Amino acid sequence: MFERITFDPKIMGGRAVVRGMRIPVSLVVNLVASGMSPKEIISEYPDLEAEDISQSLQYAAFLTNEEIRPLTVNAS
Repeated sequence: MFERITFDPKIMGGRAVVRGMRIPVSLVVNLVASGMSPKEIISEYPDLEAEDISQSLQYAAFLTNEEIRPLTVNAS
């Protein structure tokens, strides 16, 4: 599903990174959140590709799609 997002305990402590590089997904998401355009991000990090940025945002969106359900207590 996220072929550009990788995890390796030897790279950035196992955090989500882009294509095995030392560029964490969190960095990419923070740069976008700070107002940088994909073109600006790629200018700062030339190893990145537009699809890396897109997939980083998709992965972040996936992580926020959590549901909180109330605990039910069985009356015995």
